Amino acid sequence: MAMWVFGYGSLIWKAGFNYDDRVVGLIKGYRRVFYQGSTDHRGTPEYPGRTVTLEPADGEVCWGVAYKISKKEDQEVALTYLEVREKQYDEKAYLDFFTDPAATTPAVSGVMVYIGSPDKRHNQNYLGPAPLEEIAKQIFYAEGPSGPNRDYLFHLESALLQIGCKDKHVIDLANEVRRIRPETGLADS
Repeated sequence: MAMWVFGYGSLIWKAGFNYDDRVVGLIKGYRRVFYQGSTDHRGTPEYPGRTVTLEPADGEVCWGVAYKISKKEDQEVALTYLEVREKQYDEKAYLDFFTDPAATTPAVSGVMVYIGSPDKRHNQNYLGPAPLEEIAKQIFYAEGPSGPNRDYLFHLESALLQIGCKDKHVIDLANEVRRIRPETGLADS
């Protein structure tokens, strides 16, 4: 039986595992938000970066990509890899995946997705909502072993545009970070 994994952040442009198919689509009832702290990839424990998580939201959709992994060995390798990569996300959900926002029947049911919940008892890296300017400033200055947090934001913006998704939250944040850049004198990264 095939395993499906939904990516809504860096998994869109960097899977890191073997897969048989990559399908653009969405999940319903969630929105993408920069509320998850990153102390292992795009920030440090002293200065966490911000990455995306999903927040339940009636009537909203979150676009991304679903990866189909058919071979048992590839599934095991992918799961081992993802458990390390996504270790700061405390929930794994199995959701319906759609390729058409108007569809009532999912293209695939049971697509696995990692979520950073707002429950601080189980997710100590959850940062939660903040004013756009504050989130942008944190993203601008944070840097971790995987590079500057702003690169993550700009890669996400580009990857979403490439799949035909204009995510207002991501675009507004990216534009705010671009606005901050001239104030600092730092060049593009």
